Amino acid sequence: MGILVILALPLLLLGISGIIYIYQSVRWLLSKSAVQNKVVVITDAISGLGKECSRVFHSGGARLVLCGRTWEKLEALYDALISVADPSMTYAPKLILLDISDINCIQDVAKEILNCYGCVDILINNASMKVKGAVQSISLELDKKIMDANYFGPITLTKAILPNMISRRTGQIVLINSIQGKIGIPFRAAYAASKHAAAGFFDCLRAEMEEFGISVSTVNPTFICSYHRQPAPGNWEASIWKFFFRKVAYGVHPVEVAEEVLCTVSSKKQEVLIANPIPRAAVYIRTFFPELFFAIVASGIREKLKTEEEN
Repeated sequence: MGILVILALPLLLLGISGIIYIYQSVRWLLSKSAVQNKVVVITDAISGLGKECSRVFHSGGARLVLCGRTWEKLEALYDALISVADPSMTYAPKLILLDISDINCIQDVAKEILNCYGCVDILINNASMKVKGAVQSISLELDKKIMDANYFGPITLTKAILPNMISRRTGQIVLINSIQGKIGIPFRAAYAASKHAAAGFFDCLRAEMEEFGISVSTVNPTFICSYHRQPAPGNWEASIWKFFFRKVAYGVHPVEVAEEVLCTVSSKKQEVLIANPIPRAAVYIRTFFPELFFAIVASGIREKLKTEEEN
């Protein structure tokens, strides 16, 4: 009997793996078919995540409107997309210059976006700006710049596109936010504040837009790593702070996030958290055991300062 169990276990694991693979493949195909012929606007399309979102939506047959701050990089992305695509199955992307932190130009850019196809089916707010430093070392001007890029820019563009969606009583708005819209990590106060503000706005928008048939989704990844980035070694690797947040340093790959964004659009899921177990646990600890969370964070700050003094 014991031998039979040992022999059957690998077969069972193989069967489960096969079922998971088939499920993921079917889910992926359904997600791609859901965006076929849809007009999809992606902001900051020239970033690592923006490029991957452009790739998955373009291969799914979406009619892309790609926005970015640098025309040369937009053209390079355009060339990369059409060089590997089947012209009979995809559309040539439209390119729009947009600096999401320049609030004064967004209304005019929104009109340019709508002129591309006359409507927007899916708006993906991807643009973001990061800053790291102690609160007292970050100027108020930089705080405002972060809020413009991460909060006022996305909501201004959303408000400009929204009347078109409301008049058609259909559409989808996706905010690619951050886990820091749920928990605040020290030395990232301005960034975390902007992400909390964006999360609050789009939560309210979701409820208000339900009567118009417009869905609002928020995707919250941990740190999005670059293609070749490796985590830097630290002298305080074994501290409770480092243990609690170590997975944030490794982050998630842009490909993983882009594929999840596509699946979120297909399923119209309201909120998604893309995180490894440790930062995912941190979100729940912050919610249900806030004093424990604050104690761990404070411990991490003390450990970090101690390490810096020793160096």
